[in-house]
Amino acid sequence: MHFSNFIASTMNDSKHNSLSLLFDVAEFEHPEFAQVWATASDKLTSLEFGYIPMSMLTALLVLVVETRQPSCVLRPSVFPNLQKLCLSVDYITDVLMSSLSIGLPSLTHLDLQDAPIAEPIQSSDLTNLGLQHINQHGILKHISLIRSQEFLFTYFRRVNDLGILLMSDSCASLESISLGGFCRVTDTGFRAIIHSCSNLRKLRISHGSQLTDLVFHDISATSLSLTHVSLRWCNLLTNIGIKRLSFNTDLTVIDLRDCRNLGDEALESLSYLHKLHTLLLDGTDISDIGVSFLGRGGFPLSSLSLRGCKKLTDACIPSLFRGSVGHGIQMFDLSRIPNLSDNAILSLAKTRIPIVELRIRECPLIGDTSVMALASMQVEGGSFGSSMHLLDIFDCDRITPLAIRWFKKPYFPRLRWLGVTGCLNRDMVDALVRSRPFVHVACRGEELGNGFWDSSFGWYHHEEDELDELEQWLLEGEDASDGEVDIMV
Repeated sequence: MHFSNFIASTMNDSKHNSLSLLFDVAEFEHPEFAQVWATASDKLTSLEFGYIPMSMLTALLVLVVETRQPSCVLRPSVFPNLQKLCLSVDYITDVLMSSLSIGLPSLTHLDLQDAPIAEPIQSSDLTNLGLQHINQHGILKHISLIRSQEFLFTYFRRVNDLGILLMSDSCASLESISLGGFCRVTDTGFRAIIHSCSNLRKLRISHGSQLTDLVFHDISATSLSLTHVSLRWCNLLTNIGIKRLSFNTDLTVIDLRDCRNLGDEALESLSYLHKLHTLLLDGTDISDIGVSFLGRGGFPLSSLSLRGCKKLTDACIPSLFRGSVGHGIQMFDLSRIPNLSDNAILSLAKTRIPIVELRIRECPLIGDTSVMALASMQVEGGSFGSSMHLLDIFDCDRITPLAIRWFKKPYFPRLRWLGVTGCLNRDMVDALVRSRPFVHVACRGEELGNGFWDSSFGWYHHEEDELDELEQWLLEGEDASDGEVDIMV
């Protein structure tokens, strides 16, 4: 079916109130692209584009804005009830912000991301003026403005504290704010958000190069009850700032990845948060002592990432699982830790914790012994390695073809994702693929799974894939016939 016909038929179906096009829409560019959307159902409340070029988006927005003008009162409005819009574009600009504000009066959730391939000029960039268009109707609950570093190290250089101050004045009702790449915004701007948005629950700031501990200096004096905080690549943040942040005792998700100046004292402060279930600490300066603070905590931790924490050793595993906090962990990332060896994984296997996802990629001291220990681990009397849904052992120097044998039945019966090094015995890997048709095998270093660490909309919420009836039947012991498998090589 032609793309235009697909959109038209889908949107005319009154059953659909949400549409996600998670691909490059430019591949289906058509001169009547905008006009096709004029047939959209007025029941559409949610729209998401994986990527849409500005040329196509501009044409669509011109149509949207035109239908909002008094002279077009007899013309049906496009997207009259749209509440949620998620876009990935070339550039986030002032014109884009103005058009969205005029044309989408029912919007409560706006998620915008760009990835410039060249430094934007002023006419194709976001400035303080553009931020003033946000939430002119006063009903916006979530705003996300992210400048990706995918192609170029670039930032929103034309936005400073004044722009954020103006935005915060009109955004007091916001419950979720995500800002990425605002390199000229200082503590003054970020503090304005914290002190103006009394309903704020989720705060996400990335590449906040001027954010310091002062942002949270008097956070205890506010009425904020934050539940989700992400402060990735905020390298001026120290243990003092995290100590003050921890006064928000309702915190459930904390992302401090790549905050290089955070150490053990920060973890001691976080250990008192009784609702914390997701903690991401990649690349921080923590040691085994800091992990022991977590181990003595009393919170229901289910997801923990310690990727690239170079000070950690094998001793961090018994320190973490000595108390009760580690026994709820289902997703665990121990990748890129140079001193982590098979002894750590043996300690982990002895705990018999039902870990669902384990990443130990690029650990030079991890070898076949770790695979054998995990394969032999029984959880609650189940089969060998019964809980493991994802295992990533890519580029672990001591893994040999012998380890591949431990992925045959009956070991790892629930395994769906496996990361291994492609140069291992290729025949054995191919045989494994044929014998385990429901295992996605990645051999080139791809990150595995659904990317729950970076989910923008669910904020790290992870739901395990349900087994269909055929797969359940096969896993219960019936012989599986050879079939195609999703192998990323």
